[in-house]
Amino acid sequence: MAFAGNAGPSLPSRGSRRAGWCCSAEPTAGIAGAMTPGKFRVESSVRPSLVEMQPYVPILPYEVLAEKLGRAPRDIVKLDANENPFGPSPDVAAALRDAPFLHVYPDPECAELREELRNYTGVDKERILVGAGADELIDLLFRLLVEPAAGDTIVNTPPTFGMYKFDADVNGARVINVPRRPDFGLDIDAIEACFQDPAVKRPKMVFVTSPNNPDGSTISDDQLRRLLRLPTLVVLDEAYFEFSRDNRILWVNDHDNLVVLRTFSKWAALAGLRVGYGAFPPDIIKHLWKIKQPYNVSVAGQIAAIASLRDKQNLLDKVELMKAQRERFYKEVAEIPWLSPYPSSANYVLCRVGKDRDAAGLKKTLAEDHGVLIRHYTSPGLDDCIRISMGTPSQMDRLFEVLRGL
Repeated sequence: MAFAGNAGPSLPSRGSRRAGWCCSAEPTAGIAGAMTPGKFRVESSVRPSLVEMQPYVPILPYEVLAEKLGRAPRDIVKLDANENPFGPSPDVAAALRDAPFLHVYPDPECAELREELRNYTGVDKERILVGAGADELIDLLFRLLVEPAAGDTIVNTPPTFGMYKFDADVNGARVINVPRRPDFGLDIDAIEACFQDPAVKRPKMVFVTSPNNPDGSTISDDQLRRLLRLPTLVVLDEAYFEFSRDNRILWVNDHDNLVVLRTFSKWAALAGLRVGYGAFPPDIIKHLWKIKQPYNVSVAGQIAAIASLRDKQNLLDKVELMKAQRERFYKEVAEIPWLSPYPSSANYVLCRVGKDRDAAGLKKTLAEDHGVLIRHYTSPGLDDCIRISMGTPSQMDRLFEVLRGL
């Protein structure tokens, strides 16, 4: 009987395996000269660069944090992960409730979602790829362009989103860090210098976030044009685009070395469903289609993203509410002398804590004594800073009340 499909190759006979068909590696000599397989050892099998790699430290979810703090989840004011406190569009829950085919594998091309994204962004859907969060798309770019342990480099501009370095480490790329200026602006001259150093392998990619995380600063058109003149792929992460409206996604039509990434996690409050997308040059996206996981975006994620785009005005109205809280934040914090906020075009504000206060201790006090969660950083230049995401009006009321009492 002949079989079609994925039946796979026929197995060799026992004799052919004895003849060495199965494998050609030298066996290990055992006791009394017998040939026995060697023992599997994890340490000698894991890629050396990953053995010493530091893990990414994620933000914990409500339930875990609540248990750690001994509080009910509803008593937690979570302002530490730049999430949307207003939650998804009500149409998302309705669409998921009525979804008829949750038992079927998702559309591997996200065709309906990409059509909705074409309407939302103005970018042709043939240039759009959807991922399980923008994080997946970042990883795919590394998989496509970086040869592990071959000395390939990328430019990172810290302090910024930690996934760029994380994915560089995972994929065996060398990271060239070009620190931001004291005001968190990009040092374009220093980035350009990376391409003039004969001792450094030409960087494959430059990663830029605008608005930048954790400070909320943005890149100017002139700065972006200078980067695009470099012989590299510029990856512009616009995860917080809806809060700033600095829209460069259509630039992809005119630049074959620009990728723009976005997400549904922030403006559409779908962080828990992991849906992101990017606009890519044709010569990049044709290869990404080959290497992405076939069913990378779940049925639930696609349904939720489509419902969100069809209810976008409601969600963008919620974005305006968060922006209003951002403006309120600056007014309230002006009365707190030991907090110095930086300008932000995102849904969070970075504050430097006065020298008479301990930023790490402040985070601990807010969490343990008041159930208010904020972000503190231990990286150089940020160890005296906290980042506060914008919450609902009542959440911000509680935050300000606590801060004034400290």
